[in-house]
Amino acid sequence: MKQYVMDLWRARELLVMLTWRDIHIKYKQSVMGFLWAILMPGLIVAAGAIIRVGVANWSGKSVDIRDIESVMVRAVLWAFIVGGVRFGTNSLTGNTNLVSKIAFPKETFPLAAVISNLVDFGVSLSALFVVLLILGWHPSVHILYFIPLLLVVVMFTSGLALLLSAANLFFRDVKYLVEIFLTYAIFFTPVLYEAEMLGKWQKTVMFNPFSPLLEGVSRVVIDHRTPDFLWTLYSAAASMFFLVVGYVYFKKLEARFAESI
Repeated sequence: MKQYVMDLWRARELLVMLTWRDIHIKYKQSVMGFLWAILMPGLIVAAGAIIRVGVANWSGKSVDIRDIESVMVRAVLWAFIVGGVRFGTNSLTGNTNLVSKIAFPKETFPLAAVISNLVDFGVSLSALFVVLLILGWHPSVHILYFIPLLLVVVMFTSGLALLLSAANLFFRDVKYLVEIFLTYAIFFTPVLYEAEMLGKWQKTVMFNPFSPLLEGVSRVVIDHRTPDFLWTLYSAAASMFFLVVGYVYFKKLEARFAESI
């Protein structure tokens, strides 16, 4: 494992080059440019707002602006997760000419895909904070928890990208299964709602490792509270597990990549 990390460190300049190449390809000849980074979170927020208004009308309650702000924060983070997993899964099959001909750490492809989506996340996050400030939101010291929570999200997303990209190279229908999963995962993850709204099913949803992270980000940014320590620790442990397992699995299969293309 130590040797894998050292090889990746020596290839860090290549990782940066692949990241910027992915960003360039994504927005080449795009009229909207980086505005596309705001579109997906915006659609999720719109869906969440419609659901919140519908639930409020049905229950006879009014919609709290804090609820919409919570959906906005969750949507931006969820858009990064979806993009990182989707592009990471297809990163090897989309670069077959390089994978089969050049000797270098192949994990740079899925990791570059995740990092390029992290740049998109930075754009959408900047737009989010502007909107929140307009709505009267103000930061607190609790926002410092946002950085370690984001780090755990990046770890988990990277682990999945490594695992799924290798699997997709050998079984090309993996990408279709991932698309189906990503389409419906939003209903089993507290993006459009808070976990506590599910009552007795709250703990079931929280066993999804992404759930405590989304809940935690909403708590520190919108509610000005500390994240739940035990659930966050659970997500951190799950993220580390998937990152290590995904990396080891990827490197074990790396020698067979060329013959599977």
